[in-house]
Amino acid sequence: MIKKKSLLLFWAVVLSFGLGGCLYPDEKRSQNEQPYEDQLQAVQRAVEQFQQEEGGILPIKTKENNPDLYEKYPVDFAKISPRFMAEPPGSAFESGGIYQYVLVDVENDPTVKLIDLRVAEQIRSVNVRLLAHEYPPFKETLSDNVYSLDFKELGFEKEPYVTSPYSGRQLPLVITGDGTIYVDYAADLYTSLQKVDKPPAPGQDIRSLLMQSSPFVPAFSLPYTVDEQGEPVFMNKKKTM
Repeated sequence: MIKKKSLLLFWAVVLSFGLGGCLYPDEKRSQNEQPYEDQLQAVQRAVEQFQQEEGGILPIKTKENNPDLYEKYPVDFAKISPRFMAEPPGSAFESGGIYQYVLVDVENDPTVKLIDLRVAEQIRSVNVRLLAHEYPPFKETLSDNVYSLDFKELGFEKEPYVTSPYSGRQLPLVITGDGTIYVDYAADLYTSLQKVDKPPAPGQDIRSLLMQSSPFVPAFSLPYTVDEQGEPVFMNKKKTM
């Protein structure tokens, strides 16, 4: 069952983002990794114009299988281009870029943010190795239903990491009991918690702290809260198979 779940996740990542191999040739990729603040603003304006003219409807794609909050509302450029902007920005995956444009806070203040699709590539590389195992090689229990992986058993010479879009530090990957891979943002969350005036209460999902001064969402993440000492911990919420 777990092996089948991993296979489904692998193809979900591939089909969801179109990652059949590398995202794009290096020369094209380098052209589409330029500063994107102006592109974010252009997409934000287009989204707002679409919403105003369409009676509150947002230009988003429908995603199935109950995606995470921060991956749930990808911008549908087919709905806003060329009507409200000539074409998708160069940094968008649709134009050969490495970013998926998404919306957050859709109920109150729809805001355009980014997912770095290189993270999806790294997760996919682990899922490929998992397919060769009947069961994931769990290493240590990190929290309720959250584990580290024995990457050597998966054939990695070095443990794979994801480069944080917030700090540039190398973030580890974790796995849940159903075989789903996530990024562990605890180190970045710890840094963010040092900057808040009012500490969040235990039980509150604190991932939104990462977005307060960043255009990126904490994609491919589990919910986090704080313990009684005010440090980030995984929420004790089991994921069902």
